Amino acid sequence: MNRSCFLSLAASLLVATVAHSQSFGFGGAAAPKQERVTAELVAAVSAAAPGQPFQAAVKLVHAKDCHTYGKVLPPGVIGKPTKLTWTLPEGWQIEELTWPATHQVPSTDGAISDGYDGTAYLPVKITPPATAAVGSNAELKVKVNALVCDPKSCLPFVKEVALTLNVAAAPVANAANAAAFASTAAATATNEAQPAATKVVEPATTSAAAPTATPKIPLTFAQLLLYAFIGGLILNIMPCVFPVLGIKVTSVVQQAGEDRRKVVLHGLMYTVGVLLSFWVLGGFAIALNKGWGSQLQSPAFNFFLAAFFLIFALNMAGLFEIGTSAIGVGSGLQSKGGLGGSFFSGLLATVVATPCSAPFLGTALGATLAMPASQSMLIFTLIGLGLASPFLLLSLFPGLISALPRPGAWMESFKQGMSFLLFGTVGFMLYVLTNQIEGLPVLFAILSLVLIALGCWIYGRWALPHKPERTQNIARLLTFLAIAGGLWFGLPNASAKRSHAEEAVNLKDPDALHWETWSPEKVAALRAAKQPVYIDFTASWCWTCQVNKRVYSDTGLRALFKEHHVATLKADWSDENETIRLALEALGKRAVPVNVLYIPGTEEPFILDELLTVGNVTAALKKLEK
Repeated sequence: MNRSCFLSLAASLLVATVAHSQSFGFGGAAAPKQERVTAELVAAVSAAAPGQPFQAAVKLVHAKDCHTYGKVLPPGVIGKPTKLTWTLPEGWQIEELTWPATHQVPSTDGAISDGYDGTAYLPVKITPPATAAVGSNAELKVKVNALVCDPKSCLPFVKEVALTLNVAAAPVANAANAAAFASTAAATATNEAQPAATKVVEPATTSAAAPTATPKIPLTFAQLLLYAFIGGLILNIMPCVFPVLGIKVTSVVQQAGEDRRKVVLHGLMYTVGVLLSFWVLGGFAIALNKGWGSQLQSPAFNFFLAAFFLIFALNMAGLFEIGTSAIGVGSGLQSKGGLGGSFFSGLLATVVATPCSAPFLGTALGATLAMPASQSMLIFTLIGLGLASPFLLLSLFPGLISALPRPGAWMESFKQGMSFLLFGTVGFMLYVLTNQIEGLPVLFAILSLVLIALGCWIYGRWALPHKPERTQNIARLLTFLAIAGGLWFGLPNASAKRSHAEEAVNLKDPDALHWETWSPEKVAALRAAKQPVYIDFTASWCWTCQVNKRVYSDTGLRALFKEHHVATLKADWSDENETIRLALEALGKRAVPVNVLYIPGTEEPFILDELLTVGNVTAALKKLEK
């Protein structure tokens, strides 16, 4: 398969994914619907005067049953404070004013929260400079960054609004906004007069959905950078990533006799591919407050990955070849010296690493919640460098290659052997899908992968260089139709999404732990009753989460849970869930797995290591005996 064919295949995968992704909120062509909240910048004047202050306000209009949060969250409330970032002409000054009091509002999952609904005005005082030129215009801008929630879900709201005012010799009142600013002034005065305790919602509705303390960074920044690097390094031995690293190592072995400069360039291009993808992921996580691996909450994305891994595995198994070389991930994108293949391998390594969370990695990712964007991006950079370091070191120090076997037939056997890890990854992605969708769409997804495999077989059988050109063209067409048709046939839509009901008692294993569905209200009620609470923040797409589950089958551990009457709750983040994300954020975490134990009489939860063992879970439960 030459470069153009491989790019055509990649394009067909992308087009099919985009075509179906709108059902899951990623497309931009969905039918228009009512905005949850709208923002507008209004002022008490229609013309401002030099040196004379006036009031302005951000006007938020919420749709029915929707709310946003105040400037500061009351203790115990899970949410995100509303933030206003102002951009004013040079010399213009702004003064913060007290916002109107928030009040109790219905939130997600039947909870009662504290925020604004209906129409809310968030006021400020603006003073033009005394030197402002009469007759000129001034543009005022404000960026609104908020979280808007309804009874079902929460979504980030980021919008910049602007207002242009004339500068006159004397201020001109805006009669249309007079009533609004009069009511805002009254609400602000009332809020300032109230004691602080009246602004906090009742403890019964908000206590301990997550710890009330802000995320802490107990390690120095240098230590966190080290944790990030080690976490990225450990990702290399994860089942999804190891085949990519293994094949790249064999490519270095193959190139050992070539120009050293070319080998170094391969290592650098691989590293650039890894770093670029980590910068994209980091920017996405910071800008949209998303967690590590959150793209795997989309069934469409997971199906795309399953199809991609299947094609990749069939290629490695020898069913068909990409390019003239049998060695080298991404070799179908070979350009000058195959550097494009190395770059593509770096991108691929990051994509396949996202279902995994390694030791040290969770700590480093969680710390980014309390850091400026520049420091957070440096953390993501060190994770990328850790992931890229083995291949980069082999490229920079060719002497290390002498410790590896000489090039030979073993390389093809090694490549084919690595394909079985990728076939296993396809199976894992199908397992993830069965936890996200149900019914016939599951069968369609499996059958579509068979159709995609048929397309690969056709290509490997008849699109060979020694075949007649007409035969090759027909084979390429049939391959494209089989793969594109399989993607179209198998991609799940929103109606196929599984409803996650509470886990029933396991009749085959009556001694198994009974996991109830997590909710902030359930945690609050159990803690109010002085009962220990163990919470497993997990996701079906998280490989480490699945490995952790093995400890719960230990007989001694089960006995400890029952002896101490520990309530076990599962917070399933397989699908997008803003309440779970905020609870993780309150714990200082940005990725799963996270396992915590609430001990009666202790406010702060005990957070276990990312990788569970019978020993560390037992040690946590032993704390209940003190």
